Amino acid sequence: MSEPNVKRWCDFEREEPELAEQGRALIYQHGVGLGYLASVRKDGGPRVHPVCPTLAAGGLYLFIGNRSPKLHDLLRDGRYALHTFPVAEGDDEFYVSGRATPIGDAEVRRVVYDVYTATGAHTSDDTLFELSLERALFAKYGPRPSWPPVYSKWRA
Repeated sequence: MSEPNVKRWCDFEREEPELAEQGRALIYQHGVGLGYLASVRKDGGPRVHPVCPTLAAGGLYLFIGNRSPKLHDLLRDGRYALHTFPVAEGDDEFYVSGRATPIGDAEVRRVVYDVYTATGAHTSDDTLFELSLERALFAKYGPRPSWPPVYSKWRA
């Protein structure tokens, strides 16, 4: 099985600036970055948990607790999907999927940590991952009730 073509957030942003800005706005709609992370359990099933994504240093990052089942999922099988939290005033949604890679570089960690904590979030000894992007999807809805949405898609 070949590795998928993945790119960093900054590459996605350069190729599709409007789509990336719509994603950024939904990720940070509550101040701190919020989304639902889907990872793959050891038995192959899905696991979904809320997380606090951070856009910094040209990448999309997550701090994952060192006792979290998500940590073991991502270390074993780096595939992920990240979906933004619901919007109170509408139904717009943003989704990315790709590969998560642990980041050990102290300088990158410091930069991401500073951006992360500036939003009011906090962490201590969690493991830092960068989320490389394979796909992105933005769904724009009209006033409620509205169907179907207008989809914008990107693939690395």
